[in-house]
Amino acid sequence: MGEEVKATHYTRAHRQEYRRKVQLCLDVFETMLAQSSFDIDRPLTGMEIECNLVDGDYQPAMSNTDVLASIADPAYQTELGAYNIEFNVPPRPLPGRSALELEGEVRASLNAAEEKANRSGAHIVMIGILPTLMPEHLAQDWMSESIRYRALNDSIFTARGEDIVIDIDGPERLSMLAETIAPESACTSMQLHSQVSPADFAASWNAAQALAGPQLALGANSPFFFGHQLWAETRIELFAQATDTRPEELKAQGVRPRVWFGERWITSIFDLFEENVRFFPSLLPELSDEDPQAELAAGRTPTLSELRLHNGTVYRWNRPVYDVVGGRPHLRVENRVLPAGPTVVDMMANAAFYHGMMRMLSDDDRPVWTKMSFAAAEHNFHNAARYGMEAELYWPGLGAVTPQELVLRHLLPLAHEGLQRRGVAGEVRDRYLGVIEHRAKSGRTGAAWQVGTVHALQERGLTRPQALADMLRLYCERMHSNEPVHSWDGPAA
Repeated sequence: MGEEVKATHYTRAHRQEYRRKVQLCLDVFETMLAQSSFDIDRPLTGMEIECNLVDGDYQPAMSNTDVLASIADPAYQTELGAYNIEFNVPPRPLPGRSALELEGEVRASLNAAEEKANRSGAHIVMIGILPTLMPEHLAQDWMSESIRYRALNDSIFTARGEDIVIDIDGPERLSMLAETIAPESACTSMQLHSQVSPADFAASWNAAQALAGPQLALGANSPFFFGHQLWAETRIELFAQATDTRPEELKAQGVRPRVWFGERWITSIFDLFEENVRFFPSLLPELSDEDPQAELAAGRTPTLSELRLHNGTVYRWNRPVYDVVGGRPHLRVENRVLPAGPTVVDMMANAAFYHGMMRMLSDDDRPVWTKMSFAAAEHNFHNAARYGMEAELYWPGLGAVTPQELVLRHLLPLAHEGLQRRGVAGEVRDRYLGVIEHRAKSGRTGAAWQVGTVHALQERGLTRPQALADMLRLYCERMHSNEPVHSWDGPAA
């Protein structure tokens, strides 16, 4: 959920002091990059899974307070919506068979959480956008009990000065006004964390940006919102619009959006933090008591609280992260591209593909971002979000290709080699990249299965709301089977 804050309203003087403090943190961070020792001895990978809660009829259950009390595990936390929870998977090294062990642990934890959630009359669903969510569910009492979320909502609307426009085209265009950031709560993702050294950060971030399009085409799982069939991964456009602080005039002036792919390849992690400070005013100007210069001068590691909080309100799809654990600083790339679900094995496969490709792309002597414009990477990303496996993607040396051709002919062999270089066991590579191979061959992503199933149910005479609820019931049954989505069948005859 991010760190809690203490206030929902801030004075002008408070905001001015926060700006000064953020700049001070940025200066200290620059010094640390040049002088400090970052933790890279045993780089770890981590995962966060955002989930939805539904009732027995597969409608949103606004009960995360009760569910979290039943689960009673600090790995599970609130998210923006009262029908959301987040599962933070403990980080670990990637080599060997650790991914297989992780799959077992994640499944066991989620199964235990599901059993406890049932006591509150709820079920846990891993999916990009809850398909049964409708406008009436977000009319009132939709937000989690958190000062941070109330402050964020107020700050976005204060900056914007008017209602938010949600206008998403697709097979069934949706156009509406939102009085709160409630639509943002519909967007539930899987976030992948990769710990990297300062020297390797730029290559890792650039690689993640280049990979975002193919990654998203393979993982799309959010085709419905408010009953409308929109994009294969509607979550991408919905999240961008639901948090947009800019009225039309500021958009016309070229002011950057807070949900941001970026605009250039980078040479240092400092480029990203400096852009955050230069381009984006504060949304949550919470001040700490720390003097980062004094901490650094005393030989201690500053937490850089203001800089980290500000970074948390700029929603890059690949976000830079500075963190301190056990008194030692480290850096991470937080990959926020993928939706949650459909199954644990699908998410593990997505993670394996990502980590293998990241290794190969960042190690390349002539990396892909030297042969590809940043605009082409961004175009791939949005094309993949809109069309999924039906998208047309650009890749250097191949030109315009389908995701299927790109993955099967070019990227999968690289992902295998990348995981091998990282010391990942052969059985792990075969299990998870085999899932990616079959998904690419079949074209059956979570999004494709959802759309096909809803259409089949409607052809049998169900209304759209009935079809969405019945599809979600079938989805949950298959989600618990942990059979990958490419193997899922449709509704029984």
